[in-house]
Amino acid sequence: MLKRGEQVQVWNRTGSKASALEAEGARAFAHVKDAVAGASRVHITLVDDETVDDILEQASAGFGPDTIIIDHTTTTVSGAVKRTGIWKGKGFTYLHAPVFMGPRNALDGTGHMLVSGDQEVIRRVEPALAAMTGQVVNLGAETGKAAATKLLGNSFLLFLTAGIADTLALGKAMGVTTSEAISFFEMWNPGTSLPARMKRMGDAKFDEPSWELKMARKDARLMMKEAGEDGIRLAFIPSIASEMDRWIETGHGSKDWMVIGKDSVI
Repeated sequence: MLKRGEQVQVWNRTGSKASALEAEGARAFAHVKDAVAGASRVHITLVDDETVDDILEQASAGFGPDTIIIDHTTTTVSGAVKRTGIWKGKGFTYLHAPVFMGPRNALDGTGHMLVSGDQEVIRRVEPALAAMTGQVVNLGAETGKAAATKLLGNSFLLFLTAGIADTLALGKAMGVTTSEAISFFEMWNPGTSLPARMKRMGDAKFDEPSWELKMARKDARLMMKEAGEDGIRLAFIPSIASEMDRWIETGHGSKDWMVIGKDSVI
C-alpha cells in the first residue's frame, strides 16, 4: 500500500512492530481507535475470534460512518457469520477475507485472498483487494464460506507438513537423503493426482481397487517396521494404520484403500 502511495495508518498490540513501519512512510499509533480514525478501510489480521471481537470493539470508537472493516484473520465459520451480522446492525460493513499469503506474499502483492457473502460489498472493495494479492477468490454469496475454505486449506497444509515429516523420517531410517527424496518427487509428483483422488473418494468408487486397503495396510506396517528398527518416530503413519485397521475389521479390506474416507464426504 505504501509503495502505491496510499496513506497507511498502523497499530499493533506490540507497539514496536507498528512504529517500525514509520520508516516506510506509515503513521503509527499507540491506540487502535486513533489508528482507524479517518480510514476508509480498516484491515485487521489477528489470532482468533475472541481477539478480533475484542480489538474491533476497541477500534469502533474511531470508526467513521463509511468505515469498511476487512478481516483477514483465520477464524471459525460461525464467528465470521456472527460478526458480519453484528457490525451490519451497528451500521458498518464487515467482510471476512482470509488469505493464503505469507509475509513475502504480502510484500509482493501475491497469493490468494478468499471472500464470500454480500456480492455488492465484494464488488465495491474487490479492486482494492486485488491490488493487495495475486488473486481474489470469490466463493459466492454464502457468508462464512470463505472462513470454511480457509480452514479447509489449512487442514491440508497440516496434513501435508506432517506427511512430509514422516516421509523424510522414513527416508532417514532407510538411508534415503532429503536431497534424494526431493529429486524423486520432482520426477514423480503425486500432487497432480489430488483432484482425481478427491473426486473418486467423493464418488465412493471403492469396488474396483487400484490399491487394496489390506495391501496399503501391509505397506504401512513395513514403513513402521523400518522406522522402528532405526529408532525413528513416525507421527502420522501410525494414525493412518489405525484407521485402516478399523475399516478392515468391518469387512472393507478388499476395497480400494480410499474407502477410509467414505464417511468424510458429502
